[in-house]
Amino acid sequence: MSIGCDDIETLIRGAQGPTISLSNRLQKRVKSFSVYNNHPNSRTFLSPFFPSQITPFIASGNQTMVTEFLFSMFLHLHERGLLFFILLLLIYGFIIIGNLVIFIVIQLDIALHTPMYFFISVLSFLEIWYTTTTIPKMLCNLVSEQKTISLAGCLMQMYFFHSLGITEGCVLTAMAIDRYVAICNPLHYPTIMTSNLCIQLTTGSCLCGFLLVLPEIAWIATLPFCGSNEIRQIFCDFTPVLSLACTDTSLMVIVDAIHAVEILSSFLVIALSYIQIIMVILRIPSAEGRQKAFSTCAAHLAVFLLFFGSVAVMYLRFSATYSVFWDTVIAVTFVILAPLLNPIIYSLRNKDIKNAIERLFCYQKRAGRVGR
Repeated sequence: MSIGCDDIETLIRGAQGPTISLSNRLQKRVKSFSVYNNHPNSRTFLSPFFPSQITPFIASGNQTMVTEFLFSMFLHLHERGLLFFILLLLIYGFIIIGNLVIFIVIQLDIALHTPMYFFISVLSFLEIWYTTTTIPKMLCNLVSEQKTISLAGCLMQMYFFHSLGITEGCVLTAMAIDRYVAICNPLHYPTIMTSNLCIQLTTGSCLCGFLLVLPEIAWIATLPFCGSNEIRQIFCDFTPVLSLACTDTSLMVIVDAIHAVEILSSFLVIALSYIQIIMVILRIPSAEGRQKAFSTCAAHLAVFLLFFGSVAVMYLRFSATYSVFWDTVIAVTFVILAPLLNPIIYSLRNKDIKNAIERLFCYQKRAGRVGR
């Protein structure tokens, strides 16, 4: 049986037919998918598969890289979110107004232009920004459907939160040194605690706070994040964020050790200062003199115990682990309750600041009457 050229051509066309047809169909599918992808409502069309809380991902090689984090702790509040929003908003307003009043009163009242009140004003100023790094985002998460934060936003929150926290710890240490010199060496106090030294201690505290955290944040920024994007905390913090990294983060143990040394160093300086202060106060013969000496450092001692107590529970855990509930309770105490109590301690427990606030409001009333 012989096969001619026409028969061979027919066989070749028949074999290519299904292939060409399949190729054409694939091209049409690709085109339609491209058109769909560029359509402005394409995400809405797939909303059952991509709910609003799920974070966008970027494919990189064989991994899916996280571009946003989800605060999963806020997903379970539902209708209680509005109630917590109102409560947290009132607390935040009190923190801002209380610290702002203390700061302004100390700046305006000449009687409060002393090293101790200078450090209190610095602490109040830092407290305003310290709470602003976390609470406004919490307020948004309580009422918004998008309970997410971008990777860059998360890094910025961690940087300013920890920088301001370390700065506060350094300022508290400077305040302890001030109280030590005032009570243990009162004759040389005016010559030692000068305004220049106070400014230098404050500047050093800020540099220490804002520079120590920078290498750690820069290192975290280089880490790849893939897989789950759920942060099991109410704000961005080192441990919850690093647990989502898809690479080795054992270097964090060294960083934790450095932070532990920083915290313990500040704690030891303040503790030793107050041991010396208490020993000197107990040697004062009159009860009135002892009470007056204690009253000058009682507010600072209370803030010191509150601040370092919450820091110790939050970060000096070593190998201890807590449940999600207790982690949240500790975070709320550290981020919300401690800043809430600070203006109360400094205003209600300090006669000088209370008198200065009264003088300021009386002056405003008199000025208003004269204006009429």
